[in-house]
Amino acid sequence: MCGIAGFVNPSRGLCGPELEELAFNMVATLRHRGPDDQGVWADPSSGVGLAHRRLAIQDLSAEGHQPMHSADGRYVLIFNGEIYNFYEIKSDLERAGHIFRGHSDTEVMLAAFCEYGIDLALERFVGMFAFALWDRQEDALYLARDRAGEKPLYYGWNRGIFLFGSELKALCAFPHFRADVDSQSLALYMRYSYIPAPHSIYQNIFKLPPGCILKVDRAHFERLQTPEPRQYWSLWSTVEDGLTQPFEGDVLAATDRLAELLHESVAMQWWQMFRSAHSSPAASIRP
Repeated sequence: MCGIAGFVNPSRGLCGPELEELAFNMVATLRHRGPDDQGVWADPSSGVGLAHRRLAIQDLSAEGHQPMHSADGRYVLIFNGEIYNFYEIKSDLERAGHIFRGHSDTEVMLAAFCEYGIDLALERFVGMFAFALWDRQEDALYLARDRAGEKPLYYGWNRGIFLFGSELKALCAFPHFRADVDSQSLALYMRYSYIPAPHSIYQNIFKLPPGCILKVDRAHFERLQTPEPRQYWSLWSTVEDGLTQPFEGDVLAATDRLAELLHESVAMQWWQMFRSAHSSPAASIRP
């Protein structure tokens, strides 16, 4: 588990150290999510600040430090989670000519964005994740969440600043955060005993739904607008695909196939942990 937080200030009225301090104060509230390391990055020309708290799982060396930059310098990534099939993706990228300096899935994600583009790379990722990706070429922010929604991610405008983070407390740490309670969200909480996505307890602050990606570009920042998240994966669509292309076999064959898929899924996670534990001399499997 890691923690991510950041913001975009469209006014661009702050210098680098000021932006870094603001981002650092946001992510400091998430130390419990990542006690091993912390990092910040800011760009005064765009008014963006990114911060990360790290629980070191993949590549325990400094090569896994975040925020992490792509090899071509275009992308900056902060990432919470694990990509279970990143060794497979890494092999494909190495055949395409990419060279890796470390052993982290974060570095593989960045190379995949460069090679395949955001959408195609996202389709290839198998795992649990929430990430924020800053595109320095387009001045655009991408926020994405895994298919099942295992990793949380909140975002929204507050007093003219676009904020995001793994937990609401990170957003609340931004100076002069307006914590107005959303009455509709409160009603939902009273009805269900929790607040379903995309709502949050605060006005104009939302939880990114599972299987969704949000792109906020220069035009949105200038107008203080929030676009609608786009769904890149849907459970209902997957079910519909299964109904239109049903399994060909009897109940016993279906049971065996389900057991195979479950075994492959669990094995993928354990194999990744094993390989990561032996990828560097300082590595060890963490509980």
